Amino acid sequence: MSNKNLENYNSNENSKQKSGNSGDYLKTLERGLEVIKSFNNSPHLTISEASKLTGLPRPVTRRVLITLEKLGYAKSQDGRFSLTPKILSLGYSYISSQNIWEIATPYLEKLSENIQESSSLATLDDTEVVYVARVPVNKIMKHSLGVGTRLPAHASSVGKVLLAYLPSDKLEHYFQEAELHAYTEKTITSEEKIREDLKEVREKGWALSHNQLEMGLVSVAAPIRDIRGEVVAAVNCATHSGRSDIDKVLNEYLPLVLEIAEQISRNFDFEVIQ
Repeated sequence: MSNKNLENYNSNENSKQKSGNSGDYLKTLERGLEVIKSFNNSPHLTISEASKLTGLPRPVTRRVLITLEKLGYAKSQDGRFSLTPKILSLGYSYISSQNIWEIATPYLEKLSENIQESSSLATLDDTEVVYVARVPVNKIMKHSLGVGTRLPAHASSVGKVLLAYLPSDKLEHYFQEAELHAYTEKTITSEEKIREDLKEVREKGWALSHNQLEMGLVSVAAPIRDIRGEVVAAVNCATHSGRSDIDKVLNEYLPLVLEIAEQISRNFDFEVIQ
């Protein structure tokens, strides 16, 4: 066991002793969380590698990994384990517990007031984006949008941002699982072209979606980063080409979206397990 892991272990034991060795303390849960966190810098781990990183006995680590696999939070191949997108649900629970709506809403309200268009904040859930905060101004789509609304990631500006910053293994998983439907005649459904688009998004730091979900719908999005600098959400504004053309969106709306994204990120003072 490394000195760092030994210190963490002793700290946990001391905390446990100070609480009177309460029977309410679940050591098994603690060990499970330690194994999950061991994947922070390694997308694939063997049982031995995870055991070394956590300082836990190999048999304990093995049982934790097998349990995670049976529950759908991990998968294994050739003796190596990796986390599945289902593990993101733990992060979403954490976002909810930190009242992300309360964090983002004042900034979205400011954005919508300045441009007189709807604005939203979304996260990625497997192959779809989920709105976790929204300030509606005008009805711009045939179907109403609100918190909890899901949209296909490949056809939305927030989805493009969130896909663009995924680690390579998770992006591969996305393309394996995603159904790249065409929602309009302009929807990009070619994996090769989507990958090119995502590369451009990473280079620019923002994404544009035009006629991808509905004809006439225009939206721009920018990334939201947590305290570690990891992209965990995206903010966007959307309009209709009948009210605002592309030049106005890019020249007037985009700078404000980028500014709001930066402001929200500075107040996103916690990290999300990814």
